Amino acid sequence: MIRVSVHVHPGSKVASVGGSYDGALSVHVRARAVDGAATAEVLKSLAEAFEVRANAVALVRGATSRTKAVSIEGDDRRLRERLEGLLRG
Repeated sequence: MIRVSVHVHPGSKVASVGGSYDGALSVHVRARAVDGAATAEVLKSLAEAFEVRANAVALVRGATSRTKAVSIEGDDRRLRERLEGLLRG
């Protein structure tokens, strides 16, 4: 399991995971920040980006914040390599 700090950009025209913002993984989602819709889309996008099951990604902190802490279950080495690649954009 790894913990990832993410910075969410809700209401984006294009959904994407990659790059960094202030040291955190940048996640752009189309959903607006209303009733947890953006957070739900972030978790789904991260599961796809890290190629893990949806239930392997969990919000740790920041339900109503643009900066969130997320845990991702899986092979630590593979997840860290994937994170490094995503941070580079």
